Amino acid sequence: MEEVPQGCPGTGSAQAGRGASCQGCPNQRLCASGAGAAPDPAVEEIKEKLKTVKHKILVLSGKGGVGKSTFSAHLAHGLAEDENTQVALLDIDICGPSIPKMMGLEGEQVHQSGSGWSPVFLEDNLGVMSVGFLLSSPDDAVIWRGPKKNGMIKQFLRDVDWGEVDYLIVDTPPGTSDEHLSAVQYLSAAHIDGAVIITTPQEVSLQDVRKEISFCHKVKLPIIGVVENMSVFVCPKCKKESQIFPPTTGGAEVLCQDLKIPLLGKVPLDPHIGKSCDKGQSFLIDAPDSPAALAYRGIIQKIQEFCGLHQPKEQHLISS
Repeated sequence: MEEVPQGCPGTGSAQAGRGASCQGCPNQRLCASGAGAAPDPAVEEIKEKLKTVKHKILVLSGKGGVGKSTFSAHLAHGLAEDENTQVALLDIDICGPSIPKMMGLEGEQVHQSGSGWSPVFLEDNLGVMSVGFLLSSPDDAVIWRGPKKNGMIKQFLRDVDWGEVDYLIVDTPPGTSDEHLSAVQYLSAAHIDGAVIITTPQEVSLQDVRKEISFCHKVKLPIIGVVENMSVFVCPKCKKESQIFPPTTGGAEVLCQDLKIPLLGKVPLDPHIGKSCDKGQSFLIDAPDSPAALAYRGIIQKIQEFCGLHQPKEQHLISS
């Protein structure tokens, strides 16, 4: 897994791309070429393309299996419940594209038009794009090196015709590697509202979340907040709460307090969430009064409030 090095001197430093900590960093060549190096023209092309997109949110996780794609899908569902809100969901988890299955769009294909690729629409106000739509079978493996994955992300951001959109949600793979650097680089001029970081309560997951937070700080990506998934299990019969993943170090709540980052909410473990995703349906509609659905809605409201308070302004994020 490639990460921004711990001793990164910064893009403005004379040692940029030349220091010992720069070895192996995907940014090394561009940083070493100096501040006068010509930027990737795709950055400006993407800025122009996404002028009609008001808010852009990245969903990140340090570890796989913590419910990141599930959260991305239900964030899109929840925002799109308002018929006047246009929502776009972009899946850049190139090797593990689960969004088509979760959104009930398996087998759909991308269509080309004069203005670019057309997203696959689940509803009139909810469009989806994923590499899963480009595969002949959901069982096909995507065996690509970094440059090809980065090229795919560039193409998604530059060539998809989203139209007028209120929220673009970007579901990313776990970690802090090529795909994340590419997304931040290509969106650098287009304004990213921030990142939502997903975790589970146990320390093994929180360790990777700390790395994710470090990544966000180093690439100057705002953090909207942290969501703790699978917080507790509530028995559907007796209503007793059980901790499936014990928060041995205090869980996301203590982590957020220590790092002064907002905790957006805790979503309990509910078997119906997995069932809804397998059926390609919205859990928010399947079980609207469940504790997990209410937690989702509270988190979605906080994200909307954050985006409303932080209007677009010029950002200078690290390039890769």
